[in-house]
Amino acid sequence: MAIVKYNPFRELRAMQEQMNRLLDLAWNSDSGEELREGVWQPLVDIYENEEVVVIKAELPGMDQKDIEVKMENNTLTLRGERKHNEEIKKENFHRVERFYGMFQRSFSLPTAVDQQNVKAVCDKGVLTITLPKKGETKPKQISVEVK
Repeated sequence: MAIVKYNPFRELRAMQEQMNRLLDLAWNSDSGEELREGVWQPLVDIYENEEVVVIKAELPGMDQKDIEVKMENNTLTLRGERKHNEEIKKENFHRVERFYGMFQRSFSLPTAVDQQNVKAVCDKGVLTITLPKKGETKPKQISVEVK
């Protein structure tokens, strides 16, 4: 059985995010006709193994030129803008549930990464950022001598 360190702020943060989602749904439930701009953040998955840290962000419908990925001091910043299609007039919409506008997300990375070899690939609306770990951060097996 693994021992997990209790962090009360993690639960408090999760509760705050749930309340924000509920309030957002309540306040915006009747505003399906309005374009919701500047209030969104892409959903991400973050995982790691011995070699790399991987961040996957959902960015459907975005052009590559509208996405910026920046790495500085073990902090990865993802910034961009999803633009509304101007060909369709706002009054012609029946419902708008997707968010448009600017977004920015920053992630503190738990380990030192090799900033020179970071790769970002966007495929089918999912941006995958692969951050290789530096050699000294990889787990190393140490043998114990018996005397």
